[in-house]
Amino acid sequence: MQRRTRLDTATKDFDPPFAIVDLDAFDHNAADLVRRAGGRPIRVASKSVRVRDLLERVLDKPGYEGVMCYSLPEALWLSGHNTSEDLLVAYPTVDHGALRKLAADEVALGRVTLMIDSLDHLDLVDAALGAHHPTIRVCLELDVSWRPLPGLHVGTRRSPVHSARDAGLLARRITDRAGFTLVGVMAYEGQIAGLGDNPPGQPVRGAIVHWMQKRSAAELIERRSAAVAAIRQAAPLEFVNGGGTGSLEVTGSDPSVTELAAGSGLAGPTLFDAYRSFHPEPAVLFALPVVRRPARNTATLFVGGYIASGTATPDRQPSPYLPEGLTTLAMEGAGEVQTPVVGKAADSLRLGDRVWMRHAKAGELAERFNHVHLLAGNDVERTVPTYRGEAQNFG
Repeated sequence: MQRRTRLDTATKDFDPPFAIVDLDAFDHNAADLVRRAGGRPIRVASKSVRVRDLLERVLDKPGYEGVMCYSLPEALWLSGHNTSEDLLVAYPTVDHGALRKLAADEVALGRVTLMIDSLDHLDLVDAALGAHHPTIRVCLELDVSWRPLPGLHVGTRRSPVHSARDAGLLARRITDRAGFTLVGVMAYEGQIAGLGDNPPGQPVRGAIVHWMQKRSAAELIERRSAAVAAIRQAAPLEFVNGGGTGSLEVTGSDPSVTELAAGSGLAGPTLFDAYRSFHPEPAVLFALPVVRRPARNTATLFVGGYIASGTATPDRQPSPYLPEGLTTLAMEGAGEVQTPVVGKAADSLRLGDRVWMRHAKAGELAERFNHVHLLAGNDVERTVPTYRGEAQNFG
């Protein structure tokens, strides 16, 4: 059965707009990530999923261990649901209320690890909890951007800790502080993991990105290994986390890394169409209804302006997926209340028909819908809440 027919038939009783997860594609992607990880365990990046049922589905599969959360309230919530006993908060928290909840929760204290990159983060925890708080598990984030020339920064703006010397010094100062235990290191190479080296229609850009990534990876393996060795002199680490969906093979070749991170590869959003070495299946889709036929080769869809975060560029817009051959208009794009699509396939569309869309980034689509329908084979297996649909259970 053609995919569009399968999707339309399975969801015929639902009024669009709605979102679905094709579990066949999702499970295929999960298995392919494990293959690419080459035996290293994968920590699931929850921000790229944002559906608790799907997190638990992945964690039940061999090759996956632990969750990389994006906020402390989220980690506390997942701990309360026993989703995982290993919850790393990937971004530093300044949430005093959540810190007080963590300190009062003996179970969560053993499961949750906070991200830090300076002593200021420790000072903030002390200010929130007082000088004699319970021991807090912390992870030191190492900046792994590429800096080939003075003043040139290629990568995400995250930690200020760049050199092995600085990492070792901070690790020693952390271990000298009462109330904290340094248990891990995180080093996310966004310039490799999140930047495609084969963007459609841009061969020159792709060649430049590919060149940059090869040189960045070579420099990084040496520097990260030195930094981890310096940190281990101060603390016996439980884990060293690195990578992302776009860099599993590269990061897995670094002997200092004990685990990898991935999340977007489970969903297969459009930004991950731009890699040479892997091709995830589009597993997370949303359906929009046709509400107008304003001209030949044109159909207008209801709503659809689900723009992804990041640079305000066209690649952050959602894209028509099925039927094939549709595109959005450069002068209108995906809009708050309507999204025109054009192409010969539009002439076959009638009012009420669905156009299946793909989001540019993975987890952000879940912030648009309270629920997603899980499609298994030719049927909707069940409907489950997104984080949003669980009624703002965390901050």
